[in-house]
Amino acid sequence: MKAVAYSIKPFEKEYLARANRKKHDITLISNPLGPDTVIYAQGKDAVIVFTNDDVSATVIEKLAGLGIRFIVTRSAGTDHIDKTAAAAFGIKIANVPSYSPQAIAEHAVGMAFALNRHLIKADVNSHKFDFRNDGLVGFNFSGKTVGIIGLGNTGQAVAAIYHGLGSHVIGYDPNFPRSLRNIKQVSLDFLLSTADIISLHIPLTIETRHFINKDVLDKMKDGVMLINTSRGQLINTTDLLVAMENRKIGYLGLDVYEFEKDLFFEDHEMDKIKDAQLTALLQYPNVLITPHQAYLTTEALQEIADQTIKSLDLWQAGKCVGKACACSKNCKEISEPQNSTLP
Repeated sequence: MKAVAYSIKPFEKEYLARANRKKHDITLISNPLGPDTVIYAQGKDAVIVFTNDDVSATVIEKLAGLGIRFIVTRSAGTDHIDKTAAAAFGIKIANVPSYSPQAIAEHAVGMAFALNRHLIKADVNSHKFDFRNDGLVGFNFSGKTVGIIGLGNTGQAVAAIYHGLGSHVIGYDPNFPRSLRNIKQVSLDFLLSTADIISLHIPLTIETRHFINKDVLDKMKDGVMLINTSRGQLINTTDLLVAMENRKIGYLGLDVYEFEKDLFFEDHEMDKIKDAQLTALLQYPNVLITPHQAYLTTEALQEIADQTIKSLDLWQAGKCVGKACACSKNCKEISEPQNSTLP
C-alpha cells in the first residue's frame, strides 16, 4: 500500500521504519495536512495524520478526489477528523485506540508532583545558586482525595498510581467498570466538591466540549489541583482564567490547550503576537504547561507506529478497523476498546 504520513517529527521516523519493515511504501513529510499540502497525497492509497492536521470536510473532499481510500491517525482521539465527510466519500478511518496508557498516566501524575513540590521554581532558583526553601512548601499525596473523571485505560492507570501513593481515589464515569478495585464510584457533583486533585481522562466529543466551565469550576473545592492530559477543548479557557484569578484553582497542569492547533508541536518563540489567553495562564507561578507530550515515551511511540502499520496491513488484506470505519459488504470490522467510556 502507498501512503503519505503528514506532520512527521524526526523522532518518529525510526519507530515507523521498525514497524513497517518495508511492507508499505510510505512517504514521510514534516508538513501538516491542509488544503495546500493535500497534493502530496496524489498517487497514494492512504494518508497518515496526527492531531493537529486539518482533516476537515474540505480537505477530505480533496483527498477523495486524489483517490485516497484510507485515513489513519497516530492518536487515540479522532475529533480532528470529519468522520461524516469521510463516510460520505467512502474513506475508511482508523485510530490508535490504546497505546501505553501508563505514558499518559505517569505524565499526569508527574505534573501533579511538580506543581505540588514547586519543582520548577526550585530548579530555576538552584540554577541561580539560590538554595532557600522559601515558597517551596507542598503537601503529602498520601491521605488526599483524588478524583478521576473518565475511567478508561488511562484513567485506571492514573488511579493505580495514586492508590499506590496512599491517596483516597474516587472516580466518575457514566459507564463505571464493575471490575475496578480501589476506586470508589461517586457522582460528578460529589467528586467536584470533595477532590483535592482532579485529573481529566475523557475524549473530546460534542457533549464533552467545555466540560469544565464556570458552573463546574464553582463546584470544586477552593485551591483544587486540576490536571488535563486529554484534550484542550474539554476546558473553557475564559472560565478557567477567572477561576485562576479568584484562586479557585490552586494548581493547574495542562499538557493540552483549547487553542493549541497551529501552536503546539512548533517553535513560536519569535512570534511577535502570541496567544493572549495562554500568555495570561503562563503568568501564574502555580501553572505548569507542557506541549502535548504526555504520549512521548519510547514505548508509546513504538506502539503507535506498530498499530498504525497494522491498520495498513488490515486494509491491504481487505479488512477494516475502528468504529469510524465505513465498511463495505466484504469488509470485516474489528472493534477495539477505547481509552474512556465517558461519552
